[in-house]
Amino acid sequence: MAQTYDDAFIRDILDTTKTIALVGYSEKPERPSHRVANFLASKGYRVIPVNPGQAGKEALGETIVATLSDIPDEIEVDMVDIFRRSDAVGPVVDEALAALPNLKTIWMQLGVENEDAAATAEAKGVKVVMDRCPAIEHPRLIG
Repeated sequence: MAQTYDDAFIRDILDTTKTIALVGYSEKPERPSHRVANFLASKGYRVIPVNPGQAGKEALGETIVATLSDIPDEIEVDMVDIFRRSDAVGPVVDEALAALPNLKTIWMQLGVENEDAAATAEAKGVKVVMDRCPAIEHPRLIG
């Protein structure tokens, strides 16, 4: 089911977010997660790449971490941007809610929707966006 979001809701998220944990980051330039991470970093967001297969490597001026739980406590993550299959989102959201005390938004990429995970996050006061891309919404709403 396609979600509809008010532009002001999306704009507020993009305006207030400073640090994004990007789950499913790829170091391959042709991968959407790589392009989106680089775009967001170019717009001034701090992007923490999350990928267990690349943990310990450097990307975007950050050390790639294996899991959200591996992000150092002193880094306040505002948003988790998820590049995973819809059926893999639940555990990512559960970990985000447990590991990131300042989390404000769960963002699921284009084609990624998980109603149960969204309901879990929203019940904890975390905003949720599904089936959207911040690299598309940012230029559309902020310029």
